[in-house]
Amino acid sequence: MNIFESMRVALRSLGANKLRSTLTMLGIIIGVGAVIALLSIGEGAGAAITEQVQGIGSNLIFVFPGAATTGGVRGGSGTASSLTLADANALDDRNCCSAIANIAPVYQRAAQVTGAGNNANVSVTGATPSYQIVRNWTAGRGRFFNETDLDSTARVAVIGTATAKTLFGTNDPVGQTIKINRVPFRVIGVMAEKGGASMFGGSQDDVIFVPLTTAQQRLFGSAAQTAQGAPRVSTVFISAVSEKEMDTAMAQITQVLRQRHKIIYQQDDFTVLSQKDILGVLSQITDILTLFLAAIAAISLLVGGIGIMNIMLVSVTERTREIGIRKAIGARRKDILLQFLIEAVTLSVVGGIVGILFGGAVGQAVNLTGVIKTVVAPSSVMLAVGFSVAVGLFFGLYPAARAAGLRPIDALRYE
Repeated sequence: MNIFESMRVALRSLGANKLRSTLTMLGIIIGVGAVIALLSIGEGAGAAITEQVQGIGSNLIFVFPGAATTGGVRGGSGTASSLTLADANALDDRNCCSAIANIAPVYQRAAQVTGAGNNANVSVTGATPSYQIVRNWTAGRGRFFNETDLDSTARVAVIGTATAKTLFGTNDPVGQTIKINRVPFRVIGVMAEKGGASMFGGSQDDVIFVPLTTAQQRLFGSAAQTAQGAPRVSTVFISAVSEKEMDTAMAQITQVLRQRHKIIYQQDDFTVLSQKDILGVLSQITDILTLFLAAIAAISLLVGGIGIMNIMLVSVTERTREIGIRKAIGARRKDILLQFLIEAVTLSVVGGIVGILFGGAVGQAVNLTGVIKTVVAPSSVMLAVGFSVAVGLFFGLYPAARAAGLRPIDALRYE
C-alpha cells in the first residue's frame, strides 16, 4: 500500500466518525488559535511601539532621575537624587553642551480635573514652550503657552483631544475654564491628536499641559520641590543637533550632571537614554510577555495532543478485527503504522488550520476595538503549522505503533 492509498483509507476512517473527529480537534483548535491570537497581539504591540518611538524623532534623548539597572530600566526613584530645574538649565549651556539643540524639562503628576460639570483623573504636565519643538507636537487649536506665560506663572492650560472630549464633549474648550486640583485655569489651546497609548502609560491625548513654573509654584507646591526647596523635574527631554551627534550629546549630558551631583566613583543617580535605548527596552519587554503568554497557550496544544492519543487508542481497540483482517490479507506492519499515523497527523493539522483561522478572527475582533492593531506574521503561521504536525506525530506514534504491533491471529480473535 502506497502513501496515497494510506491517506485515502485514513481520511475515510476519520470521515466515518465526524463528531468524534471534530471533538478531538477542539483542543488543537483552541491551542493554535490562542497562540496565533496572542502572537498577533504581541506583534501588533511591538509594531505600535516602534512606530511611536520612531515618530518622536531619531535625535531625542531622555534624562530621568534614578540609576539605571543593567537592563536599562531605571531604578526606584525613592532612593535616587532628584533632577532639578537647575540641572536642566545647566544642560542648556551651549559652551559645555554643544551637541544639544533644545531642552524641555517637565514635571508630571496625576490630578483631578473638572470642567463643564464633568471631572476626570488626568496626567498634568508642567512644561516649557520648547516642549513643542523637542517632542514635535504642537497645538491643533488655539495656542501653546509662551515665555510670558512661563515667566508670570500664568494659570493657562493646553489640553489633549481625549481630555477635551471627556470634559467638554463636542463643544470648543478654548477660552473655557477648568479646575486642576481646585485651582482654576483658562484653556488656551487643544493639542493636535496623537492617537495610541503613551509609552509611559495612558493615552497620549488624555493629558493637560501647563507652564512648568505654574505647576511647580502654584499647583503642586512642595511635591514639586526637593528636600532643599529646589524646583524638581520628572524628565528632561533633549534633542541633539543631529542623529550623528547623539553619542556626543549623551556624553556631555552625563559629564555635566556628574559634576553637578558631585559623582566621582559612585554610580550615576540619573539615567540618560536615547530613542533607540527606549525602543530596545520596550521591545524586549513586549517580546518576553508575548512569548510567556504564547507558552501558556501552547499548553492547550499539549492537552489537544493527549486527546488525539486517547481517541486513537480507542480507535485501535474498536478496529482490532479490521487490523487483523488487513494483516491476514497481506498488509504490512508499516502500512498499518502509516495509516494510523496519518490519521493522527490529519486530525492535528486540520485542527491547526482551523485554529489559525480562529486566531486570525480573534485578532480582527481586537482590531475593531481600536485599542491595538494586531499583526499576524507569516512566522507565527508557520510556527503554528509546525507545532500541529509535531503534536500529531508525537502523540500519534504510540497508538500507531500499538496497532502495527498487533498479531493477526490475536486481532481476529478479538470480540
